Formats: sequence, structure tokens, C-alpha cells
Amino acid sequence: MKSAEIKDIATKDLVERIAAEKARLEKLKVQHAVSPVENPSIIKKNRRDIARMLTILRQRNAK
Repeated sequence: MKSAEIKDIATKDLVERIAAEKARLEKLKVQHAVSPVENPSIIKKNRRDIARMLTILRQRNAK
């Protein structure tokens, strides 16, 4: 997800999206620990998307 796409999301929806993505990341980590995920780069992509969303959320709160 690009930063421009994240900026278009409302703050309330962004908070919900972050929670959902964190849950998805934890699920992926558990699946990967049990049996290797077919494409482990999705874990990296998910983690970076969460970081982008948190960064934009913090920027909004700082204003």
C-alpha cells in the first residue's frame, strides 16, 4: 500500500485497518513458524505497510 493511498483513509478507519493488519501479521508469523509460508516476503511487506500506516497516523496526531 502506497503512502498516498493511506493518506486518503480517514483516521478512524486507519486505526481499524492497523489493528486488522497487525492481527494478520501475527497469524502469518504463526503459520510461518509451523510450516514455511510459500512466499515469506509477504510478511516483510505487511510489516512495512503497518509501519507506513503508523507513521501517517502519528503525523496526523502531531498536527
